Amino acid sequence: MSNLLTVSEAAKLLGVSTKTIRRWDTEGRIKSIRTEGGHRRFTITDLIGNKQDNSLTVAYARVSSHEQKDELERQKIVLQAYCAKQGWSFEVISDLGSGLNYRKKGLIKLIKLICSEQVERLVLTHKDRLLRFGSDLIFTLCEIFATEVVIINRSEDSTFEEVLAPDVIEIITAFSARLYGSRSSKNQQIVQQLKEVADQLK
Repeated sequence: MSNLLTVSEAAKLLGVSTKTIRRWDTEGRIKSIRTEGGHRRFTITDLIGNKQDNSLTVAYARVSSHEQKDELERQKIVLQAYCAKQGWSFEVISDLGSGLNYRKKGLIKLIKLICSEQVERLVLTHKDRLLRFGSDLIFTLCEIFATEVVIINRSEDSTFEEVLAPDVIEIITAFSARLYGSRSSKNQQIVQQLKEVADQLK
């Protein structure tokens, strides 16, 4: 039996997680041999045809507004440095948009990559960089498709008010535009007042 690979050895060879190996075996995508104790074993010959380049690490960065472009670049630098230090092959996906928006271009691309089993690892600077209130939905997808989630900084440098202010402004601006018209003086006045309040929170 020494010429046979364990689940963890097979996962390392194919560049996927052990959970993915077990699922592929159950689905019949790869062939396994069972030991007397019921453990899975694999031959290199059976596995080599299934080898896929899905060991990609995706680093995701996001800010809420154009005024935060410098922060977006800072996030990218932190993510790139972290992934490079770990020796991972990685791609950086970024978005400029509200954490309440589920249809951002970069976020949709990330979800498609995860669901197509191309992502071995997702790296974030903070949990809320994905979505303000829906991060757990993405984390559940990662669990289903055996994607590891790495959060570099689990403590927040900014206060809750600071990070939430841009999203609140966006929501109220949208409702105000519907009520008064996007170009009306009343709407412009409300937007300006909101920005002044947000500046006081910084």
